[in-house]
Amino acid sequence: MSVQQQKVKFYQKGTYTVGNRLVNQKDRSVQASMDRSNALTCGHRACQGCGEALGARYAIDAAMRASKNQLMAVNATGCLEVFTTPYPETSWQIPWLHSLFGNAAAVATGVQAAMKVKGKSEVRVIAQGGDGGTTDIGFGPLSGMFERNDDVLYICYDNEAYMNTGVQRSSATPPAARTATTPVLGKEPGSEFGMGKFLPEIAMAHRIPYVATANVAALHDLETKIEKAMSIRGAKYIHILVPCPLGWGSEPAQTINVARMAIKCGLFPLFEAEYGKVTGRVPIREQVPVTEYMKLQKRFAHLLKKTEDNQRRVAAIQAIADENIERYGLLKKPEARS
Repeated sequence: MSVQQQKVKFYQKGTYTVGNRLVNQKDRSVQASMDRSNALTCGHRACQGCGEALGARYAIDAAMRASKNQLMAVNATGCLEVFTTPYPETSWQIPWLHSLFGNAAAVATGVQAAMKVKGKSEVRVIAQGGDGGTTDIGFGPLSGMFERNDDVLYICYDNEAYMNTGVQRSSATPPAARTATTPVLGKEPGSEFGMGKFLPEIAMAHRIPYVATANVAALHDLETKIEKAMSIRGAKYIHILVPCPLGWGSEPAQTINVARMAIKCGLFPLFEAEYGKVTGRVPIREQVPVTEYMKLQKRFAHLLKKTEDNQRRVAAIQAIADENIERYGLLKKPEARS
């Protein structure tokens, strides 16, 4: 009987795996390093395939390296706080404070001011929360932190709803997406078309030193943006898309694929901005229809039933993706043949 050998087409490089042996030291990710800090370590109680746990681990470890391990984190109430700190246990390996749902930015400002008074300006401060604690309940203190240009990096882990309270709609929930416990307010579930908040653009309107979007499907890009933010003094904001298998109705093993499709269809643009102006973007090689992204998630399953109304809704979502691509210049136009 002949033995067939499997051909290796590519190596994984994002984590401490064999693929990194083929990459220069400077090109390896923080997670690929033996001296990574493991700021969010094992033992937490996140769901299988949780994008937020993955995003937080990469973000905080990158911030730890950039700050030479001089880092404190303030955490709003939400999934990240719930699954990492079931009393009396914790998965955090750094100084970590739990604040109320809506005041993480204010508490982080206070911590940063206290470090300054104590002469410990080398200690850097991060505030972090979900989209509910950021775009809704904590929006006022966050806007104040931006306006004062406090030296804090705020990270929003956006899973597009209040997942720890049963998948309630937030102002970051996309239009027509199913939510489990929120009554429909308009004609569609989720946010109404043309409404809702895209907080990176609101942060840009404050003209703070640095704003960026990131995605757990582009982990090296995420780490690079975190390290860049930590090199800047003043207010910074990074918005990370983190799929939630429970709330989105996606397979846990498909988390990275779902996140990648959000980029490729144009619904989640990757860019960075300084003082209100876009300074960088991650281009899309080839745009895919939004239905390729939606069909991976049960929260959009009702839209894929072919009716006249659903076709209109899908076309409206496609228009949002196309507008993002146009606004941020994400798709390179083919060069004209001479």
